[in-house]
Amino acid sequence: MPPFLTREEYFTAWSQWHGGTDPRASAVVRGWLTIAHTLARPLAGLSPTLVTAVGLVVAAAAVGPAAAGGGWLVLAGVLVGVSGLLDSLDGALAIAGGRASRRGYVLDSAVDRLTEVAYAAAFWAAGAPGWLAVLFGALCWFPDYLRARAGQAGVDETGAISVWERPTRVAMVGMTLGGAGVVSALGAADLVVTAGAAVGALLGVVGSTQLGLQLRRALG
Repeated sequence: MPPFLTREEYFTAWSQWHGGTDPRASAVVRGWLTIAHTLARPLAGLSPTLVTAVGLVVAAAAVGPAAAGGGWLVLAGVLVGVSGLLDSLDGALAIAGGRASRRGYVLDSAVDRLTEVAYAAAFWAAGAPGWLAVLFGALCWFPDYLRARAGQAGVDETGAISVWERPTRVAMVGMTLGGAGVVSALGAADLVVTAGAAVGALLGVVGSTQLGLQLRRALG
């Protein structure tokens, strides 16, 4: 097995796999990847593909307690957080462990989009209006779609980190659902979930705009 990369080496390799985007530019992304790298080191022999699959199952499992409402929303929030951590862990195992591949990269990206469908479904199940949950989900997908299309168009560096990256999305959903569970006894759970989904959608618009302007300059 290849030697496990140091954190800085992992950041550099991660950047190469993500269109030249530097994770050090964002404290949130840098911290998120640092946690994943720290957890991955003692688990270096674990299959990244297995972790990817478990992460998807955990994300889908959050929809049930979200629909149950009340205190169960706290569990839904925890499951969302765990699924996001597993998503970063599989990448750290693959990249820092020297087992990254194009097939694994595509699989991980596809599973990321499916987990975001689960997050949007959890918002809807917890009380957010259907249209808002769909909008939230679409704005989770859109930045990565832009990056993928720009890469296909020949852009080597597919945009700097925006306010709406994967760690932010996971944190927004997890904290919103968990917070709604905490205040559910006051009858305010639906309001918290709706507000969280709305703020997430707003951040999605801002992040997509940031990324779009950056890619517009790169595309000339």
